[in-house]
Amino acid sequence: MNMALTYSPITSDWPCQVKTPGSFDWERSAVKWLRELVPSRYASYPVLHKHPVLLARHAHLQVQQEIRVARTALQTARSELPGLGLQESVIEHSIKMYAAEVMQLQHIARSIRAVSQALVDHAHPRH
Repeated sequence: MNMALTYSPITSDWPCQVKTPGSFDWERSAVKWLRELVPSRYASYPVLHKHPVLLARHAHLQVQQEIRVARTALQTARSELPGLGLQESVIEHSIKMYAAEVMQLQHIARSIRAVSQALVDHAHPRH
């Protein structure tokens, strides 16, 4: 039995909120998900609605900045938080929170890359 293999952009990083590429309304589900990742003030810019690849790029930049912020907060927690009068248990909880946030944001960044690549592939199919 000869089964043809087809390319699928769906990986473990594919966000469950986004439909499978090529399925009905999948681009709209991608745009909706991506819009949730950028500050709400960007929702008023029509160019981001008309060009999902541009929205994906902006979401990627936004999440990369959030990763930098969370890493900075994590790296400076032990040196800066005691000076704010926080108890050791609060400092330890904040360190765990920032570490978890960095991991979550890194997963979101991988998801954005997967969706972005699918959007590019859909807009410019390879023959």
